[in-house]
Amino acid sequence: MNPGSTGCQRIREDRAPVSEAADEAAAGERVKSASRALDLIEVVAAHEAGLSFPTLLQLTRIPKSSLHALLGVLTARGYLDLDEASRLYTLGVKVWENGQSYRKSRDLVREARPVMEAIAAATNETVQLARLDGTENVYLAKVDSTHPLRLQSEVGARLSAHATGLGKALLACLPDKVVRARFAERPLPRMTPSTIVTVDALIQELHRVRRWGFAVDDQEYTPGLFCVAVPIRDHRDEAVAAVSVSVPLLRLKLPMLAAALARLATGSLEIARRLGAADDPALLRLADPAFALEALEERGRRWSWLAAR
Repeated sequence: MNPGSTGCQRIREDRAPVSEAADEAAAGERVKSASRALDLIEVVAAHEAGLSFPTLLQLTRIPKSSLHALLGVLTARGYLDLDEASRLYTLGVKVWENGQSYRKSRDLVREARPVMEAIAAATNETVQLARLDGTENVYLAKVDSTHPLRLQSEVGARLSAHATGLGKALLACLPDKVVRARFAERPLPRMTPSTIVTVDALIQELHRVRRWGFAVDDQEYTPGLFCVAVPIRDHRDEAVAAVSVSVPLLRLKLPMLAAALARLATGSLEIARRLGAADDPALLRLADPAFALEALEERGRRWSWLAAR
C-alpha cells in the first residue's frame, strides 16, 4: 500500500480497469443486439409470406432466448407484426413509415435539384436545401457558386435552426407554442454577435418572416455571410423543406439580392407544384422582382451592411 493511501482508495484503483472492461463488454452486447435486430428485419423482409419462430431460429442462428426478446421488442415497436392465428412474423408498419420518410427526402431532392441548379446558374451564388428536425435544419442538397469565396457547408450537416435563414423559414411555419416547446425557453446558442439568443426575440423574428414570406440570416451563423430563404410546401400544405441563397457581404447589393429572392420564390413554387401543392400567395408576390426589392428595402432597415452603403 502506498504511503498516505487508504485501503478504500487502493480498492477503487484496483477496480477501475474492471469497470472499464465491464463497460466495454456491455457496449459490445448492445452492438450485437442491434446487429441481430437488423438481421431479423432483413430476413423477414425477404420472406413476404412471413416466418415462424422455428424458421427464424434456423435462419438467423440467434440463441432462442435472445430471439424471443428481440422479437418482443421489434413487435412492440411496430417493426414486425405477429399474426396470432398463423404465428408468422411479417414486416410492421414502422418499416413502411421510415421507408416513406426516406423516399420523400429522395423525391424532394430529385425535384428540387434542377431548380436549384437554375437558381445557382442565374445568381452564381450558393443554393441550399434543408428540412427541419426538431431545433436543427438538416442539409439535403447544395449547389455551389463558382466564386473562390463562397459558403463552406456539407450535405448532411446539422445547424441550429434559430441562427439560419433556412431554419427560420421553416420555424415560421410552426405555431408559436410549438416553437417555444421545442426550444424550452432556454437561452439559444450564440454563434456570432448577430445571433438571436432568446426565444422571445426568435418569436418576434418569426412574425416578420410570416409577414413577408421569407427569412434572412444576417451574419447570424457565419460572419460576413448573408442568406435569404423561403419554405417549400407539399400537397398537404405543410412546409417540408426550405431553399436559400447565400451571399458574402463583399458581393452583396440590394438589387442582386432582390433578383435572387424572386428566383427563390419562383423556384419554391415550381418545386411545390411538382410535389402537388397549391401556389403560396406570399411566394407569388415575392416572385415579382419589384415586390421582392420593396420587401427587402422594408426589412433591410435593420441590417447594418445595408445602412452602411
